Amino acid sequence: MDELGSHVSASGGVHLAPGRAREIDASVLQLFTKQPSRWAESVIDGETVEAFKKTRAEHGITVAGAHDSYLINLSSPDRRLWRMSQRSFESELDRCALLELDFLVTHPGNATDGDPESGLERNALGITESLEAVGGETRVLLELTAGSGTTVGATFENLQTIIELIPIEQRARVGICFDTCHAYSAGYDLVDDYDGVWAKFDDVIGLERLALIHMNDSQHPFDSRKDRHEAIGEGSLGLEPFRRIVLDERLVSVPKVLETPKGDEGAEADLRNLDVLRSLRAEG
Repeated sequence: MDELGSHVSASGGVHLAPGRAREIDASVLQLFTKQPSRWAESVIDGETVEAFKKTRAEHGITVAGAHDSYLINLSSPDRRLWRMSQRSFESELDRCALLELDFLVTHPGNATDGDPESGLERNALGITESLEAVGGETRVLLELTAGSGTTVGATFENLQTIIELIPIEQRARVGICFDTCHAYSAGYDLVDDYDGVWAKFDDVIGLERLALIHMNDSQHPFDSRKDRHEAIGEGSLGLEPFRRIVLDERLVSVPKVLETPKGDEGAEADLRNLDVLRSLRAEG
């Protein structure tokens, strides 16, 4: 068991997710606490909470977190959509707190008015309101985006701006999720300038804020601004950046989660991708 894991299904109840992580020899998992393409919020009762905690302990899950709904847009200039998004995000965070999850990953969203600076401000406000309303230890992780269309959060500077706009009282509960596919598509060259990318991250944000890495190859070329994940080593990044990540002493304790395509294979696809990462580490 190591710091590698995957996004696993919570079909049938979140309490089943730890067992699915164990099936792929993972002690790290990410899940959805609701259907990610619907506004309807799920309610997690006390029995489910206790069942999740029990199975998490039984299966030795050291790190468990969630990804928020795809519909949430905390950078939206539309006041109604922004409030819907904030309330949904607060509900996401509340479920995470009940389950005592370690993190909640969120995409910074889209500034559809073409004003990214205002979008970053709106995003920070939505996160701040949610953190103020929901206590607990769950950290909100801002995910680096691929930079398509009107999305914000495709630069380290964008993410740091959001962090700085969150009051210091809440800032300790905010970190970063670095997605390898998104980074490469956004113009961070992990293939030819690996050291430069991490030096830039450390300079702008600080490696101490890095709380999670999404390990995904990309179906599109460097700086494409397109977000399409691919199996490890089968896309435009190739194997070398992933070898460097799993061997990088600075990143050894950072949880790393697959979001690679599963197709019809399900857990078998996850096992194969995890085997690739573990073999890269073993080969050194």
